[in-house]
Amino acid sequence: MIRCLVVDDEPLALNIIEDYISKIPFMQLVKATTNPIEALTIVQDGGVDLVYLDVQMPELTGIQFLRIANGKAKVILTTAYPQYALEGYELDVIDYLLKPIAFDRFFKSAQKAQGIIHPSTKSSIPEQPQAATIPQQPQDDFSHDFIFVKTEHKIQKVYLHDILYIEGLKDYISIFTNQERIITLQNMKKMEDALPERHFVRVHKSYIVALNKIDSIERSRIFIGDKVIPVGDTYRDQFFKMIEGRNV
Repeated sequence: MIRCLVVDDEPLALNIIEDYISKIPFMQLVKATTNPIEALTIVQDGGVDLVYLDVQMPELTGIQFLRIANGKAKVILTTAYPQYALEGYELDVIDYLLKPIAFDRFFKSAQKAQGIIHPSTKSSIPEQPQAATIPQQPQDDFSHDFIFVKTEHKIQKVYLHDILYIEGLKDYISIFTNQERIITLQNMKKMEDALPERHFVRVHKSYIVALNKIDSIERSRIFIGDKVIPVGDTYRDQFFKMIEGRNV
C-alpha cells in the first residue's frame, strides 16, 4: 500500500482527492489536512510515502514545503496554476496535476507513483513498448518512432503514436498523451520540425495536433477527447488542405 497525505487549503479540493484515493486499491489515506505545518511534521516523522501537495497555501507554499521536506516523501503537486510545473519538476516531484483533476488523470498519476515507490509491483502498470533505436518502418507506420525531450530532471523518450497534441506556452511546451503531460523547455518551431509532417500539423501558433487523434472538426475547432483546439487564421488553409486530401 502507498500511504498518502493530502495537503490543500481548500476543503473541497481535499474532499475530491480523498474520494479518489478511496477508489484506488493500492492507496491508503493517512491524513488530509489544510495545515501544511502539520503535514510537514508527518512527513518528517516518516509517516507517509506520497504527498498530494497544493502549491499556493498561506502559511507555507508547496514549493517551500518541498524544499524543507528534502525528499522524505514522494510528492505529486496539485494546483490550478501551470507556471509552477518546471520548478516542481526541478525538485523531483512525481507528477503535476492541474485542477480540476479528472479521476482518469489522477489514476494514471497514481500508477506512476506506484511504479516509483514500489518498483516490485511494476506488473500492474502498463508496460511501455521496448525499442532501443528507431527501426525502419513503412511511410505510414510510425508505431515505433519516438523523440527524446529534455525535462527539468531527465531526458524522456516519447513515442510519437502516444502524442495527442502539443501546446506551446510562454517559455516551454506541453506534450499531451493519454498517459501524461510532459513539460519541456523547447520552442514550437523546433518541435514542429522534429515531427513527421504526414502525421502532425501545426494548426495554431500555440498548437500542433496528431492527425490520427482528431475526433471531429467543427468550423475552426478541433476536438480531441475533451480538448477543444482552435485553428488559427495563419494555419487554416494548410490544415484543411490536408484534411481534404483524406476525405472519402
